[in-house]
Formats: sequence, structure tokens, C-alpha cells
Amino acid sequence: MRSNDYEAGLDELAEVSFDGLTSPALVVDLDRVERNLGSMTAAVTSRGAVLRPHAKTHKSVNLGRMQLEYGATGLTVATLSEAAMFAAAGFDDLFVAYPVWPAGDRLRMLTTLAATTRRLRLGVDSSEGAARVGAAVRSAGRPVEVLIEADCGGERSGVRSVEAALAVARSATEAGLDVVGVFTHGGHSYRTRDGVRAAADDEVLTLHRYGEALRNHGYDVRELSAGSTPTSHEDERTGVTEERPGTYVFNDRLQVRLGACGWSAVALTVQATVVSVGRDHVIIDAGAKVLSSDLPAGLEGYGVLPRYPAAVISRLYDHHGVVLPGDGPRPRLGETVVVVPNHVCPVVNLADQVQIVSGGKPADPWPVDGRGLVT
Repeated sequence: MRSNDYEAGLDELAEVSFDGLTSPALVVDLDRVERNLGSMTAAVTSRGAVLRPHAKTHKSVNLGRMQLEYGATGLTVATLSEAAMFAAAGFDDLFVAYPVWPAGDRLRMLTTLAATTRRLRLGVDSSEGAARVGAAVRSAGRPVEVLIEADCGGERSGVRSVEAALAVARSATEAGLDVVGVFTHGGHSYRTRDGVRAAADDEVLTLHRYGEALRNHGYDVRELSAGSTPTSHEDERTGVTEERPGTYVFNDRLQVRLGACGWSAVALTVQATVVSVGRDHVIIDAGAKVLSSDLPAGLEGYGVLPRYPAAVISRLYDHHGVVLPGDGPRPRLGETVVVVPNHVCPVVNLADQVQIVSGGKPADPWPVDGRGLVT
């Protein structure tokens, strides 16, 4: 269900702060996480698809296990090092949704993963990449599945023509890989709220176009996999067999702006402290090394302060967040403030742990197990 009321529920987040918690700190409301997991699973399965959430958002073994408990078929990861971390924790159905190029440590990780993971899927978008992947996993003694990535409009990775897709498929087959389908990412859904529906349509049309071409050339296409939190909320997804949203587990300021959720579904906030007061600004102890410097189009400032919605986090330094109060009241020196980050994925990757809150009370923190695993 998409949200159309941008302001509703923002004030509730202002109270998600706790005495005795050293700032800056990432606070995760587990009750909200569980609601997010349940609603996404219900939405995806009601369309006859399966959910394979992208774990790059949370990078957490505990949260990955929760996603499986809530009906996910397996996990999506961005890197081989993320895959290795989850595999070591017992996850045995993983999809590296990225054009894998095995070299150096990545080559060694891929060889081990292929030999030990019950079900390993890899992304490819070039004949050269497919050949290298096939050579790397040849000794595994078990089938390794690949999906061909197709660009649906985000202008990032992925093939851009049927001819290119067929060439990659031929190379993958010659390299001993099992071509099982096509995947895409509607990343252009993040540009504007009005563009989400069009990006969702682009995903579906692209998957059908390339999937049909592969079938017509004898490939057993079992998977048409789409991935984007904003587009996964859309209803018209006929033929998509798998959805790979990631941000939905926590949500963030951008997801609210895009209408993918309301503030009541935001499950991760940053608790910060006002550490200095200037003539026309205040400084919080959450800078670029906490909030990241991600500034998506259409957003002003590097996060929103629910208690001070008129305020703007105008600049970030490593450990300084410069807040302009605007027309509203001014935060006080020493005050604890809550920040909803713009884009939660890089924020989590900057932290060692997240402070868990359950039933409105702090619980033990959970580690960010995959922090910094970018290879």
C-alpha cells in the first residue's frame, strides 16, 4: 500500500530516544521491523511471487534470519564478501545480484561459495564475465545458476539489447553455467515520486522482453527477478517471479518522500546530541560518518529531525552536523534529538551495531555483521 500523506506520523518518531544511550547511535524499533517484514511478504506472495530481500540494507545475520522466518525464500547480497559472511552463518540460498567479476580475493571467495553453498546464484552481464565465472566454479562439482542482468532504465549495469543478452547466455552455457533467468533493478524509481509507477512498468516489460527472447532460443527461464523497494509496492507485477527489495526492512526519509511508506513504517532512526550552539545554527554529533553524505534529488538537507521538522541539516563534516533551525524552535545545547536519515543503507554500513528497541524498551544491541564487506 503506497502512502499519500507525507506528514502523518512524523511527530511519533520524535519520541524514539532513550536516556543513557551514548550518541550518535542507530536505534532500530523491532516492532516496526516486524510489521514491515510481514506486510512486504504478504504483498509479494499475494501476487504469486517469492521474496528474496536484499541484505545490503541491514547487513545483519539476526535480521536476515527474521526475514526467512517471515517467508523469504533466501537472501540477495551485493558482494561476494557479504555472501561469504551469510554463508558462514548458515544461510544456504544466496543470490549475488551484481555482475560478478572473479579476481583476487573475489576469485577465492567464489570458488569456496560454489563448493559449499546449497544454492548459489550469480549475476552476469557480459560474455567475458560469464566465462570467468564459469572457470572459477568449474571445480565445485555442483550446479551454479546465473541470471543475466538487464538494464531497465537506470543506466547502470546490465545488458541493453536482446542480442547482447543472448550472447551472454551462450557464453554462460559454454562455461558450464545454468542460465535460469533475468534480473533487473528499477533504480530510476528513486528519482521522483511520479516516476515510480513508470519505473515499475519498465521492470516488468524488460523482464518479459528478455525472458521471452531467451525462451525462444531454448533456455529454461525459471526466474524473472525485480528489485526495488518503491516498485515492489506496486500492484501490477504480472509475470515477475521474484522481488528483491532491501530498504523496506527499515525504510527512510526517501522512501516516505517517494510514497513507498509512511513515517509509521520508519524503523531506524539516529539518536544524536546537540553539542554546540552557534549564532544561527546548532551542531549535532552525527556527521558524515554517521548520516553519510547521500543527498538524493528532491530532498533538502541530510535528514529530518521529527521534533523540529522546519530545521535543515544543511552541512555535514566528519563528526559535525550543521542544523539550521528555520522558522521553528531551536534545539537546545545538550538536547537529545532524533534524525531520520535520507538513505538508510549507507548509514547502516557506517555503524558497528544497532541499538534494538522492542516493546518500547531498549534491548541488547545487534552487530552489523557485514559492515565494510564491499569486495
